[in-house]
Amino acid sequence: MAGQRVEVDGGIMEGVSAERGAGQGWWRCKPLLGRRASLSDDVLSLLSYPLPWQGGQILRVSTALSCLLGLPLRVQKIRAGRSTPGLRPQHLSGLEMIRDLCDGQLEGAEIGSTEIIFTPEKIKGGIHTADTKTAGSVCLLMQVSMPCVLFASSPSELRFKGGTNAEMAPQIDYTTMVFKPIVEKFGFKFNCDIKMRGYYPKGGGEVIVRMSPVKQLNPINLTDRGSVTKIYGRAFVAGVLPFKVAKDMAAAAVRCIRKEIRDLYVNIQPVQEPKDQAFGNGNGIIIIAETSTGCLFAGSSLGKRGVNADKVGIEAAEMLLANLRHGGAVDEYLQDQLIIFMALACGVSRIKTGPVTLHTQTAIHFAEQLAKAKFSVKKSEDEEDASKDAYIIECQGIGMTNPYL
Repeated sequence: MAGQRVEVDGGIMEGVSAERGAGQGWWRCKPLLGRRASLSDDVLSLLSYPLPWQGGQILRVSTALSCLLGLPLRVQKIRAGRSTPGLRPQHLSGLEMIRDLCDGQLEGAEIGSTEIIFTPEKIKGGIHTADTKTAGSVCLLMQVSMPCVLFASSPSELRFKGGTNAEMAPQIDYTTMVFKPIVEKFGFKFNCDIKMRGYYPKGGGEVIVRMSPVKQLNPINLTDRGSVTKIYGRAFVAGVLPFKVAKDMAAAAVRCIRKEIRDLYVNIQPVQEPKDQAFGNGNGIIIIAETSTGCLFAGSSLGKRGVNADKVGIEAAEMLLANLRHGGAVDEYLQDQLIIFMALACGVSRIKTGPVTLHTQTAIHFAEQLAKAKFSVKKSEDEEDASKDAYIIECQGIGMTNPYL
């Protein structure tokens, strides 16, 4: 590849040429030769503020868009600022799955590597497996692969192996209870079959996702939050942990929520995971708030050695309450997961959020740079949000069309 590289803290992008404004924190970016002809060769976008980039997020968003757009990609200085720089097992298995999905070429893909070059080809359906061989999150593997197979030539079955309920990632329960019903508003369905749950440090979980390709994605509008009508959830224990731990997490969470929300029944079920459906020991909780307009918010927490059950329950409850206070229509963990779908959709999508997270800023930046989607982020001007930290994220999607349907 020719052309200068766009340097960001934690990853250098190639696939665009760049020039830096004198003394400025922005890069002016143009596509290199070899981009698909359907994309313009004009300036892609102007980044007018520096961001503390999110290492794994850069890989997920950029490789998914590279695969979808047929854009050869080089990423350097991968996770350069981390205590263990370079690719970790979960990043590597995700990259290998994307390579296999499109019969692409992947150079530099090994544990600890700080540079990869990815050259995508035609996206195909069929059965594909990604196995972290650790407790690395299966949900993050889903994030990188699902947008791609929507534009495949035939239906797909994706088998993910690793941690289903892992730290620093959505729990699989969040994916099925919050992400799935909301993302299906873009006009597709998928089936998520939890074969085995896996926890830190052993992993051992397995999830199978089945989905069919679509011609195009519909835009979404998630700006009317409505009022909270239901609060429910599950507090689980697995392996040798006593059932009392699940009951204590649930009870502590209910007590915490009732201090702020007194007029709703809070239904958090304690659950003992069946031994044939959970590998290893683990405990955690997820609590969902559902609104009159179908919005979904969550708070979740995982148990750790030495942390009592009450604290785990209270942490999840406080997270949920914080997500309800900001006035948005999606919670802080859903906003960044919707960005790539908004960028690909045909038409204008709008979501109301609380404070825009770094993961969301990262996803928007690369969706603008690589896909040429147009985003705006503005403070909500609704009267009801005057005292709240609410924002409207709007996107003019590129109207990606599946060439195989």
